[in-house]
Amino acid sequence: MSCVVGVDAGATSTRALALRLDGTVVGRGSAGGGNPNSHPPEIAGKRVAEAVRDAIAGGGEVLACVLGMAGVSKFTDPEVVETYVSTLRQVGVGCEIEIVSDAEVAFASGTAEPDGVVLIGGTGSIAARIVGRQLVSWVGGLGWMLGDEGSAYWMGREAVRVTLRRLQTGEAPSPLGEEVLRASLPGRTEAGRARLANRLITAANAEPPIRLARFAETVSEYAATDPVAARIVEEAAELLARLAMDARTADERTPIVLAGSVVGPASPVGVALRRALAAYTPVPVEFAADGTIGAAWLAALQVDPGAPRPGAS
Repeated sequence: MSCVVGVDAGATSTRALALRLDGTVVGRGSAGGGNPNSHPPEIAGKRVAEAVRDAIAGGGEVLACVLGMAGVSKFTDPEVVETYVSTLRQVGVGCEIEIVSDAEVAFASGTAEPDGVVLIGGTGSIAARIVGRQLVSWVGGLGWMLGDEGSAYWMGREAVRVTLRRLQTGEAPSPLGEEVLRASLPGRTEAGRARLANRLITAANAEPPIRLARFAETVSEYAATDPVAARIVEEAAELLARLAMDARTADERTPIVLAGSVVGPASPVGVALRRALAAYTPVPVEFAADGTIGAAWLAALQVDPGAPRPGAS
């Protein structure tokens, strides 16, 4: 029997899901990061093919294949496209391969509605307007130098900044700040606050900027007990909510789909974000936990416009 396959290719991992047109799961596969913005295309393409190979094993002919990822502009390079196509051909994918934004995949994973907004809050942040299950515009997504408001990077940077500000103004670091200092200056001996501030600045600047994102988890851990961390969480939620609202029209009543590690239903930012969104608009807010569901469903819709959306289980 034939099947369709959807792929969610990220910077750290790649997942694939193969389905029958009736929504029955054929198989799943996973591999390392498959995004050519993060890895050499020949390596990333091979990882995508590995995940697809495992998903379609025993699934018969592949009728459609949708590959979702961030930074799809990379595929304007014909050589990058050919790298992916050739590796997928080697594992038995003979159909045309459609490459779409991770925003489209996330939206289709979170709702069966064709129109709305998807807000991605992970290492970076972006809000995208979806019409007919296709991305038509977006707000944010500018990267760590120009934006990524409310993201893990932004939260981590704020944790370091507020720690530095307290040291510079003579205040003792909060519990969050103490953890930032322990993680940034392992084995440190106590020193004056001015010296600690200088050492923290040096340590932060010695690493790739995106490493600051690791402190987002620390902020979340301290949010219930440290007012400094709680303020960062609330501000991150408000910034993300504004991104989502800026991507919508004022009278829109379509759903908002959330995706990404920062905005999960149980995360402090996710909880605060849902409160913030509810204050702006009374619309359904869903969470896309598995991007392969949307990718596989978009592939199925190419073959059968009435194909059912697979369940999240």
